[in-house]
Parts: sequence; structure tokens; C-alpha cells
Amino acid sequence: MPRNLLANAEGVQMVDKRPADLRVAVLGTGLIGGSILLGLREAGIDVAGWDPDPEAVSYARQHGIEFFERLADAVAGRDVVVLAGPLSTLPDNLAEVAGHTDPGCVITDVGSVKAPIARYAQANGWLDRFVPGHPMAGSEHSGLTAADPTLFDDAAWVLCPQPGAPLAPFRVLTALITTALKAKVVPLSPETHDDIVAMSSHIPHLLAGSLAGSVARSALRQGVLSLAAGSFRDGTRVAGTRSARTVDMLTHNRDAITKSVHLAQRFLADLADALERDDVAALTAAFDEAHGLRQELMGRDLQPSAERFRMDALGADELDFLTRLGAAGGHLTACAVDGDTVTYTALRPAS
Repeated sequence: MPRNLLANAEGVQMVDKRPADLRVAVLGTGLIGGSILLGLREAGIDVAGWDPDPEAVSYARQHGIEFFERLADAVAGRDVVVLAGPLSTLPDNLAEVAGHTDPGCVITDVGSVKAPIARYAQANGWLDRFVPGHPMAGSEHSGLTAADPTLFDDAAWVLCPQPGAPLAPFRVLTALITTALKAKVVPLSPETHDDIVAMSSHIPHLLAGSLAGSVARSALRQGVLSLAAGSFRDGTRVAGTRSARTVDMLTHNRDAITKSVHLAQRFLADLADALERDDVAALTAAFDEAHGLRQELMGRDLQPSAERFRMDALGADELDFLTRLGAAGGHLTACAVDGDTVTYTALRPAS
């Protein structure tokens, strides 16, 4: 089938196939990468995997999943490459993939911290084809054996379009993610992403670790374990994540976490102080505030809209719309290119 191509700002031809016609490679097949691989495969996408772990290779081949022993072979001729290894491996893998693929190949990653890899890509001149990404889904389990092709259904998936970079790769990825993986794309700048995810994902790991760790050191340890019910299990769930993975995530986003963790510390201190003073009114007000946030999370009022833009080299209006949408708590549910026009279907908070 012939390719329909779009030129980026530098005149490099970016592939603009329908999502169903894309050829994709996933490098790193742990829980996230493996779920992407299986999800794309189930959607009928031509997808291949690569992983340095011999057990992952063996499992994939036993289950009829196309896998390659050499990274260069896995990415050869691919339209999209997803970097799904640990955060510490992303710079080297990005450099290797950029060297083994043509300039029209779109590259993204799934790391939970975005600013460092975005700066690395910019310093090396790869922002014309690399779009930082982060699917907000997962569990405490790991490995290809834990992968789930439905993991991203209705999940938020951050993509980071950036000033000065062409938007063609962003459009390709948005169409693929919203159709084949059924996720909702949240456009954010790398820095905004890291600030938000510190509160939404990384500090919860600190809190879960603190609760589980304090019980581990307590003389009441066995008693707590015997009575642990839903609240303790839910509150410590992510403490079941492999420690090396958690530490890798936290240290790469240290600055944003350090800024935001003080909010959690202050709120906990306020609760402890009110409890010590037997201030029922203050305790009730604080928990009412927390309850209201939880209720908002479970039932936000979102309004649909469709936004159309003529595609040009700068794409300033399009980029402004995307970054404002994500920062305001909205997301994309579809992206369609028709001639020289791109149409986004979006949902945004009613407020």
C-alpha cells in the first residue's frame, strides 16, 4: 500500500499512514512495553518486539509473538518505534534507534519522567521525530508474562509536543494510541508532566512505601498483617513494585517530587496536629476537602469539542491548543488528518 506522507518543518517526510497500516517496533517488553506489544497485535497492527532478557524472548516465541534478537533488525523498516525499557536505558536506546532508522520513523518512549529525555533529544537534534510519552497505567507486577492487551483501555497517555518541533509525529502517535490502544492522549509539556506526575504517581509510591515500611519496623507487624483489609491493601499496593524500578523512577524526577512532597507533608502534619488537639472541626474540614477531591476524580464533568487546524510548518495555534488542553485537565480521543487539515476530538473539564 502506498504511503501518504507529510513533511515536517525540516522537509523530512514523516509517515502518515492510517494506524492500521503502521509497522511498529516495541523495545523492552516488561509490563508496559509488553502490554503495548500485545495490544497492538490484538488490534491487527504489524508489531515486533525486542528485549535483552532471554526469558522474554523465549516467552514471546512460545506464544507466537514476532521477536528479534538484534535491536537493529527489530526497528528496520518500521514506521514507529516505542522505547519501553527502564528510564536509565532511554538515552542510549534513543541514540541507537535514531542511528538505525530513517528520518521519517517516529520514535516515542514510555518513561515516567519526561524533561531529561526531552532535553537529551533536543541536544542531539531528534525532536523532529521523537515525541516523549508516558502511558498512565500499570500495576505492581512486571514482565511480559504480566502484560495485558487491555491495560490502556480508557487510560491517560501523555504525549509531549514541543515548541520548534514538527507536529506530524505527534499526530501519528495520537491516532495510533487512541484507536489501536483505546487510550486518551493528554498533551503536556515535559516540565508540566513531571510536576503533575510527581503528585499523581510518584508521591503515592512514597506514601505507600512509608505505610508498608512503618509496619515492617513495628512490633505490631504480625498483628497488622493478620487484620490488614482493603484500606491497607489499597494503600500499600504500589509498594509491591520492584524496588529498583521505584527508585529509578523517583531519582529521575527528584526535583519535582521534592517540590511537591512538602504539600503532602504539610497536610499530614495538619491532620496530626488537629488530632492531637482533639479538634474535631479541623479534622472534619480536612477530610471533607480530601473527600471532595476523591469525588471529583471519580466523576468529572467533561465536555466534548472538535478543533480543526490547517497544517503548516510552525503549527503555533495547534500547539497552543494542545498544551492548553492538557494543562487544563483535558484530553484527546481522536486525531484525523484530511488533506492539509487536522481535526482533534477533545474532552475538557466543564469548568
